[in-house]
Amino acid sequence: MSQIGKPPCEEGIVLEGATPAPCSIRLRRWTLVAAILGSSLAFIDGTVVNVALPSIQRDLNATTADAQWVMESYALFLAALLLVGGALGDRFGRKRVFLIGVALFTLASIGCSLSPAIEPLIVARAVQGVGAALLVPGSLALISATFPQAERGAAIGTWSAFSGITAAIGPVLGGFLVEHFSWKWAFLINAPMGTILFALCLAKVPESKGAMHGSGVDSAGAILVTVGLAGLVFAFIEAPARGWSALSVWGALLAGVVALLLFGVAEARVASPMLPLALFRERNFAGANALTLLLYAALGGSLFFLPLNLIQVQGYGATAAGAALLPFIAIMFLLSRWTGSLVDRFGAKLPLVCGPVIAAAGFAMFALPSLDGSYWTTFFPAICVLGLGMSVTVAPLTTTVMNSVAKDLAGTASGVNNAVSRAAALLAIAVFGLMLTLIFNARLHSELQPLHLPAKLAAAVLAQRQKLAGMVLPDGYPQATLAALRHAVKAAFVAGFRWVMLVSAALALLSAASAWIFIDGKARQKPRAEPLPS
Repeated sequence: MSQIGKPPCEEGIVLEGATPAPCSIRLRRWTLVAAILGSSLAFIDGTVVNVALPSIQRDLNATTADAQWVMESYALFLAALLLVGGALGDRFGRKRVFLIGVALFTLASIGCSLSPAIEPLIVARAVQGVGAALLVPGSLALISATFPQAERGAAIGTWSAFSGITAAIGPVLGGFLVEHFSWKWAFLINAPMGTILFALCLAKVPESKGAMHGSGVDSAGAILVTVGLAGLVFAFIEAPARGWSALSVWGALLAGVVALLLFGVAEARVASPMLPLALFRERNFAGANALTLLLYAALGGSLFFLPLNLIQVQGYGATAAGAALLPFIAIMFLLSRWTGSLVDRFGAKLPLVCGPVIAAAGFAMFALPSLDGSYWTTFFPAICVLGLGMSVTVAPLTTTVMNSVAKDLAGTASGVNNAVSRAAALLAIAVFGLMLTLIFNARLHSELQPLHLPAKLAAAVLAQRQKLAGMVLPDGYPQATLAALRHAVKAAFVAGFRWVMLVSAALALLSAASAWIFIDGKARQKPRAEPLPS
């Protein structure tokens, strides 16, 4: 649930895609079906795994840091290689690269389901992320390469509708499979879908390529950004267990910072950069991406921990936890047409300031619930307010990005903004995990002091601190003692969760401030097509 539904600007990638290759109406329809199935694989995986994490943590005796790596190993390669995946499709064939992505994703999903321990699961998730980096942009590029400009609006409407359905059923289906069967089925469900998609694409989808000029693959940039993000993520996830003085932690942090600095230098010099820095000279584009970075860090980072709270602390079943965010998805789906017209009526600045402010109120409301309480009076109001805030923001954000650059660069700009949203969530999960762990440990220590636990029981609890609320309490002690201890662990987690949500609210307010400073008050026309400045 750290990435609910579609990230911003995916529609822009479709609408402003390549010149379509001639093909029959029948093949266009099959291509649309393949694109929907491809996107559905990624959408379902992005929401199903979150509700499976508590079960994975319990069955594989994993720490919370391990659970973070299950998400982060996937998100790392998806965020870092997303733009490269699109370039590979343009150069070597969109269908070919899409098929490779589907095959990798499907095989890695099977590998995830067969993992006997947390380490092979993390490795399989990383391979899954590589497959997704080829699959996600490929599914969108197939539409733009097959449908004429005049028909893309209808195609994207169909694609968006099915994506909304997928986003809604994904976490509920995942929760049902986890609760009634096993977390392994959260991954294994991808196998039949992936097999059908591979056969369909192989038989029915036409091949297409982009123009060869300027279509080089920025391999140096891909390596540097992957190393940079991996270094930062490793440092923040592993610091609570290893300590900041550990060579592996500060060494990874230093390597990550240096790699990202070198990435910026490389992108300014390479002929075909995956991240064209010249785009950021446009004020609206820079402001839209600053907003995306801050707001999607808040969204992705905070909602990673929501299923852990619902299942491990509040006592929800996996199915109920998966269904908890359905109001969020329903609000975004129902308001999509209305919010899409806000830029035309009011300009970009007003919705891009008001939307994040409303979202900030939603994040702050998540900090209110303690232990127990009805869903309808605790989490439901916060989810609805957050859904309203994101609904007001997403469509104007996409429009602003699309309108901020020349028409022939709109697809590139959309891809960059999409990648920024994923990288923001990737980094936020790591940073928020560090913050929650530090607060949890401090609060747990204060909660345990008045309990006067037997030394052996206290030692058993402290030895499992890295599991946070997922720790397993030993048997053989009075029920009253275990109940008090269980309450202390839950209270410690809630204390950390509250700070995560308050920081998320602050990030959302900062994103509103970035829109106020950078975004023009009036809707803008796209500038004439011009080459990127050198």
